Amino acid sequence: MSSILTNNGAMVALQTLKAINNDLTKTQNAISTGKDIAQAKDNSAIWAISKVMGSDISGFKAVSSALSLGESTVAVASAGAERIEELLSEMKEKVVAATGDNVDHGKLNTDVEKLKSEIESIISGSQFNGKNLLNTAGGDLEVLSSIDRDGSGTVTAATITVESVDFEASLDLSDVDVSDADAARQSIVALEAHIQTAIDGAAALGAAAKRINNQNVFVGKVMDAMKSGIGALVDADMEAASARLQALQTQQQLGVQALSIANQAPMTILSLFR
Repeated sequence: MSSILTNNGAMVALQTLKAINNDLTKTQNAISTGKDIAQAKDNSAIWAISKVMGSDISGFKAVSSALSLGESTVAVASAGAERIEELLSEMKEKVVAATGDNVDHGKLNTDVEKLKSEIESIISGSQFNGKNLLNTAGGDLEVLSSIDRDGSGTVTAATITVESVDFEASLDLSDVDVSDADAARQSIVALEAHIQTAIDGAAALGAAAKRINNQNVFVGKVMDAMKSGIGALVDADMEAASARLQALQTQQQLGVQALSIANQAPMTILSLFR
C-alpha cells in the first residue's frame, strides 16, 4: 500500500543516515583528538581507569623530583665524605713523619691543624638545600620513593631512609697530636680508626645514592609503562580511523541518495491520477 502520509522507506533511510552520521562524527572526533575515548560518555569504565592511571603518573612525577632532590643531597654528602677520607690520608703522612725525633714537629703540627680545620669546614659545608648528612644537626634523610596503590584503591607513600654518617660526632680529631714523636706514635692508631670511619661513611652514602638512582630509573620506567597502558586504552588507531572515515563518507553519500529516492516515492502516486 502506498501512502502520502506515511513514507516507511524514507523513515528507514533517515534512521540509517542518522546512524552513519553519528559514527562519522565519532570517527572525526577520534581523528581530531587522537583518542577513541576522550570523554566519560565514550566509555565510562575505561575513561575512569585512564584518569586514575593519569593521576598516578602525576604522582610519580613528584616522586621522581623528590628522588632527584634526595640523590643530589646524598651526592653532596658523599663528595664531602670522600674528600675527608683523602684529607685524613694526607694527615696520616704528617703523623707518620712526626714519629721521628729529628723533624720539625711545630710545622707538622701546624699542617695537621690546618687539615683538621679543613675537615671541619667540609663537614659543616656539605649541605644541599639546607640538608647536611655529615653533621649532627642534619639527621637522617627521608626520601619519597614511590606511591603504591593496592587492589582496593588505597594509596600509600613509600620512602627511602638515608642515615646520617654524622662525622661531626664520629670524627673527633682531638686525639690526633703531633707535638712530639711520642704523641704522634700514639695518634697513628686513632687516625687509622678515623680513616676507617670516613671510608665506611663514604661507602654508606655511595650505596644510598646508588639505591636512590636505581629507584629513580625504575620510577621513570613505571611512568613510561603507564603512559603506554593509557594509550592502549584510549588512543585512536589512526590507520583504522582513516579507513573507517573513508568508508563512512561513502556510506553517507549513499544514505543521502537512498533518502532522496525514498522521498521521491510519493510522487509516483501522482501517476495514478493522470
